[in-house]
Amino acid sequence: QVQVEESGGGMVQPGGSLRLSCAASESMFTIEAAGWYRQPPGQPRELVARRSADGRTIYAESVQGRFLMDTDKYKSAVYLQMNSLKTEGTTVYYCRVERCGVGRTKYYGTFWGQGTQVSVGY
Repeated sequence: QVQVEESGGGMVQPGGSLRLSCAASESMFTIEAAGWYRQPPGQPRELVARRSADGRTIYAESVQGRFLMDTDKYKSAVYLQMNSLKTEGTTVYYCRVERCGVGRTKYYGTFWGQGTQVSVGY
């Protein structure tokens, strides 16, 4: 069973920065492919950024140039660095792990975390 946990949300003023983290099963699994999503009120969940197993990353046009999705040396977590935050970025951010594993054991699917709240305002 893959358990996904996000952290790093909080409140920040417009123009500020936050860094979200996502780990799978308490960082016991390496994350090889994952994405960050958000769900504005009354709207469907939308892609923010996605990193594939080969390292290529795509971004939503609305965050291009302001957000950066990366991982650490051991791929124990994925991160979303959010800069120049805007008030419309206020919502819950979710991590979706698509491929992870430990050793020779691999897990493929869509494993969602519970989300972390980001609030941008004064």
